[in-house]
Amino acid sequence: MTMTARVSWLDGMMFVGESGSGHSVVMDGAPDHGGRNHGIRPMEMLLLGMGGCSAFDVVQILKKGRQPIAGCRIEIEGDRAETDPKVYTRIVMRYVVFGDGLDLARVERAVALSAEKYCSASIMMGKTAAIEHVIELRPAAAARDAEV
Repeated sequence: MTMTARVSWLDGMMFVGESGSGHSVVMDGAPDHGGRNHGIRPMEMLLLGMGGCSAFDVVQILKKGRQPIAGCRIEIEGDRAETDPKVYTRIVMRYVVFGDGLDLARVERAVALSAEKYCSASIMMGKTAAIEHVIELRPAAAARDAEV
């Protein structure tokens, strides 16, 4: 399966990324690197891709397992090496899963399956970074009040 993408320079340190599926995103650098802070940083995009990939897996696994999932959020922190190439060396993924009556063991299994088998992005990132997975269960009502 081949996927395609294109990144085009706009000006300064701003680029537009276009996916083969027809979606676009603006990336920009910090002002101290010649950017104007008008878009996401490329290295932040890697964390978002990893989080999106894993969230997709976890929600799908829990739904197939008939778990009462009402929301899912992954909060990600990444530490990078101090010298070039500044790869991620440590990543913490905090899974906040909302639902009444969720089985913690099944949520843990969904996260493990994503991390070890299905999420290509986190498996690739795991080649340079130690990845920690933290799980927090919250009631379904909290999903309405949270920024999910």
